[in-house]
Amino acid sequence: MVQVEVAAKKAEGSSSCTNGLLWLTRAMDFILELFRNLMEHEDWAMSKVCTEAYTKTLKKYHGWLASSTFTVAMKLAPDRKKFMDVVAGNGDISSDIEKFCATFTPILQENHKFLASVGLDDMKA
Repeated sequence: MVQVEVAAKKAEGSSSCTNGLLWLTRAMDFILELFRNLMEHEDWAMSKVCTEAYTKTLKKYHGWLASSTFTVAMKLAPDRKKFMDVVAGNGDISSDIEKFCATFTPILQENHKFLASVGLDDMKA
């Protein structure tokens, strides 16, 4: 579908499958970075974990309004311990996050490779 949209010059449309794949990939970049921050910076507050992940992954694609909205949303970020307790449930959250990152990173790299092959990995949408 992406290749058909690219050939038809419809890939950059806001309702295109290509745009959906691009933003899904970016969102997953954010989630992976957030998880890495949680594991690597145990002393960081949840708002810092999220803000650093956002800055590294999504901010460059957002305009002033989206970036400002994110900044306001971070004022409502939950307490780190509460977040980790809720996400963990009855499992071993650290182990689960490490497994997720190890398993999902290569899949995400394939998405980036594919998007780059059709010239869209850095498309600003």
